[in-house]
Amino acid sequence: MRSQLLALGALALSAAGLVTADIEVDTLVSRRLQKRFIDDSGNYNISFYHINDVHAHLDQFRSSGTDCTNPAQGCYGGYSRVKEVVDQTRPNHKDSLLLNAGDEFQGTLFYSFYGGEKIADTLNQLGFDAMTVGNHEFDAGDDVLAAFIKNLTFPVTSCNIHTDNKALNESLVPYVIFKDHSLAVLSVTTTTTTHISNPGDGTHFEDPVTALQRTVDLVKSKENVTRIVALTHIGYDEDIKLAQKTKGIHLIIGGHSHTLLGDMEGARGKYPTVELNQDGDEVFIVTAYRWGEYLGYIDVAFDPEGKIVSYHGAPIHLDNTTTQDPGLQAQANAWRTPFEKFAAEVVGESKVVLEQGTCQKEECTLGDFMADAMLDYRIGGNPDVTGVIINAGGVRATIDEGQITRGEVLTAFPFGNAVVELKFTGKELWDIFEGIVTGVSVFNNEEVTSFVQVSKGIKITYNPKNSGGTKLISLELGGSPVDLTKSYTIVTLDFLAGGGDNFWPTRTEFVTLDTQDEVLGMYIEKSTPVDIKLDGRISITNETKPAGNGPSATTAAPNNTISATSSPSPTDTGAAVMVSGEWSLIAAAVVGAVMCIL
Repeated sequence: MRSQLLALGALALSAAGLVTADIEVDTLVSRRLQKRFIDDSGNYNISFYHINDVHAHLDQFRSSGTDCTNPAQGCYGGYSRVKEVVDQTRPNHKDSLLLNAGDEFQGTLFYSFYGGEKIADTLNQLGFDAMTVGNHEFDAGDDVLAAFIKNLTFPVTSCNIHTDNKALNESLVPYVIFKDHSLAVLSVTTTTTTHISNPGDGTHFEDPVTALQRTVDLVKSKENVTRIVALTHIGYDEDIKLAQKTKGIHLIIGGHSHTLLGDMEGARGKYPTVELNQDGDEVFIVTAYRWGEYLGYIDVAFDPEGKIVSYHGAPIHLDNTTTQDPGLQAQANAWRTPFEKFAAEVVGESKVVLEQGTCQKEECTLGDFMADAMLDYRIGGNPDVTGVIINAGGVRATIDEGQITRGEVLTAFPFGNAVVELKFTGKELWDIFEGIVTGVSVFNNEEVTSFVQVSKGIKITYNPKNSGGTKLISLELGGSPVDLTKSYTIVTLDFLAGGGDNFWPTRTEFVTLDTQDEVLGMYIEKSTPVDIKLDGRISITNETKPAGNGPSATTAAPNNTISATSSPSPTDTGAAVMVSGEWSLIAAAVVGAVMCIL
């Protein structure tokens, strides 16, 4: 609440009207009706509203990310609240921009049922000035993304996406010029998109530092602007590196890592975080957590050289006390009608919180439960199954204590990934887990983009303080130390089998079975009431050398590793494939409609 009051109290200087856009060459230029605001010191003042990683949370939600069916328990976010805050405060500004740092796709039934249709409708009503592309915007492929962008009334920009998809190439611009602000917005998208989403084979992601610096230099030589802002979807840590390794950028508005910044409990850093660039100038970094629980807001003053000399602002917390725009809320309520009854169906109950928030760092209860559900699903049909491996990035929302609905299941696991079985040697499994806990694949020396969760029957122990490539200390399969020469049958997901998150080299020969959400629903019905606790299947040790039958430290070490003190980065990953299920006709629509909605 303190952050909200600080931010609302800061809405004093700078003003803006709505944007009208005209395309000039390969850039998109915004022309405004208001004159720029210059203060008595000759500094230009402008306000930025920003949001990121909303993940289809068009309506309010509980803190876990699932639907808010009881407002008395606390509701957060929802675009009707965002719209109300923006509409009530933005007219009082002389200059402002409303920017979106990507990942609007994937996460609730609003996307599973409608695809990008209702998201585009909502974003247009808010009057965004520009948006960048998140990795999840590629989940249904390049053509669907291009069609989504075509339905927007504002520009979508990225300077590091290079594609041979004609529709997508025509939809994106490398930067946006706001002439009335003498300001350019430049954007980049995470290079990990290739591993964690579904871009076409002809779509590639250039190194963000290289792409942004090249584009900064281009803008300075070609356009009459003095202020440059980076709108990124690469994650907080990468934003810091970007600030340190470039010059000419003085404000970075980011997304992707779901990082909370500010003075509230749980914040990882300051809002803004300040770093020095290659010229020794200050670069201000802001991001606004996830799901639309916060609307980022910052006032900045640029000096005549385009450097920031002052700032004021804080993330605005959108909770029960924040008024909702009645028109947009009525629309969200109406859009729920086709799937509301299905989503509200109770499949069981839980005596404990099935936690998602820690899954990218360590063993978590929802990861355990999902993996055990997949093991239970397959062990009857194939007694040779050893265990289950899933990616932590595919676990999307906590399931609270109490009744569990089908809507909660689909919100926690929205991707429609199918269950598959693969065979690995013990040595391959050792290398797989070494790459995961190190954060760099033993197979190709590239980044592993998610942590792991496993079922009963698999136990891994690692030392995060060891040097890269030697962190895995022990691996037990079926209650015994791994046999490096033995073949093991592992249950996993088609997303991972196809190379997702870079756990192992791409497999192409596998049979897809039921979808992950179907399997979990059946397991909940079978296990209710759910009452589980962590059992140490993923643990940390101070031991420094591999135990049991593990290979020597030199065997597994890749050439390119992260630092000894690093742990796998909690990137926002998931999966791209939507597979229709057999629960009911509406279940099939929920998990499959995205492929044809546009």
